[in-house]
Amino acid sequence: MKLQFTKMHGCGNDYIYINCFEQSVEDPAALAVSLSRPHFGIGSDGVILICPSEAADAKMRMFNADGSEGRMCGNGIRCVGKYLYDNGMVDGRTEITIETLSGVKRLHLTAGDGKMQSARVDMGKAMLSPAEIPAYMDGTSIVAAPLVVDEKVYHITCVSMGNPHCVVFLKEDVDLLDLKRIGPKFENNPLFPERVNTEFVNLLPDGVFKMRVWERGSGETLACGTGACAVGVAAVLNGYCEKDFDITVRLRGGELTVRYTDGTVWMTGAATTVFEGTIDL
Repeated sequence: MKLQFTKMHGCGNDYIYINCFEQSVEDPAALAVSLSRPHFGIGSDGVILICPSEAADAKMRMFNADGSEGRMCGNGIRCVGKYLYDNGMVDGRTEITIETLSGVKRLHLTAGDGKMQSARVDMGKAMLSPAEIPAYMDGTSIVAAPLVVDEKVYHITCVSMGNPHCVVFLKEDVDLLDLKRIGPKFENNPLFPERVNTEFVNLLPDGVFKMRVWERGSGETLACGTGACAVGVAAVLNGYCEKDFDITVRLRGGELTVRYTDGTVWMTGAATTVFEGTIDL
């Protein structure tokens, strides 16, 4: 069986995109494990299926490199928007909708020369209660709460953007962290029954937030859109920023702009097509 795919990335967060309007995938979890492997597969952070939807212009299903299915991917959804626009599947409209396991998301596309350049995504309302994240902790929210990991006390702020995030603001340079060692200890901490994505963040002198991320099911990635949104929300909750202002989050793969309002969280960033191909399964 031959499978056509498109490799795309948002800020270096790369996925293999499969058009399921034209093809079918029987076991996407196993396919994600196989294709995501560097050297032995295509290499990626996972696989994203672009499927028909009765509720939106398309439906997005995303699978991490370990085969687990995620509810939402902020960088991935921008790439889905670009795929739909660039391939003429939304008739040139710059206001589109995409169904996810976290609900239907609205995208405002910026285009030029017939191609989408960037997208502003309505990521939905940030969820802060421990039950929504989920996390085994009392109270109405988790803001700068102490958590001991690997015999060290960290202060965590937890946010759900349709998937769970644990944001850790640090004074030490996040570039010096041994993320391969500490990341899994956060991801699999008993506090988080569904595991957790963890963002380690520095506030820079120019007001930019520098972030490294350890994603559940994928390990360290160059970027995480929902993670950048969680950082923006956490920055407001911790008093670093005010609501309804643009916040720049610098990831290893590029920058995203986040705006946290009473009604929703907006995320703006680019999306890039790397190459198209066909693989024998």
